[in-house]
Amino acid sequence: MREIIGLFFLIAGFIIGLGAVTVIDVLGFLGRKSGYWTESTIRAHKVTKPLIWLGITLAIIGGLIFYPNQPISIIPVFHIFIAIALILNGLFLSFWLSPRLIERERRGEATKLLPRDWQIKIAISLIVSDLGWWGGLLLLTVYLLR
Repeated sequence: MREIIGLFFLIAGFIIGLGAVTVIDVLGFLGRKSGYWTESTIRAHKVTKPLIWLGITLAIIGGLIFYPNQPISIIPVFHIFIAIALILNGLFLSFWLSPRLIERERRGEATKLLPRDWQIKIAISLIVSDLGWWGGLLLLTVYLLR
């Protein structure tokens, strides 16, 4: 029963986190060249940010419950490194980018395109995020089907 609960939390974390990441990635991509979508992204990130953190938290809790009683494999080790990368990426987004976006919105500048250097940082962050979430999901699939 413990393994079922752990796997449920792990999968729920992926569903919630990856779903929120997908939404904010698509909006952010559209917002690169559009003031309308830039504003939409700024507003939506207030919802997706906590969902991404919830997803990371559930996935970690699920992994801590699920993996200890499983056969030895390198995949849980990769999941640890992915979790660390996602947390560091999330810290950057939550504590560097998010306050700046909210300040732009407060000043009435939410429809202005983001500065090029911000867009580059966000693009790098998006790659880290997508590789982490999708790669972690792929590894979980491989682990479960081995």
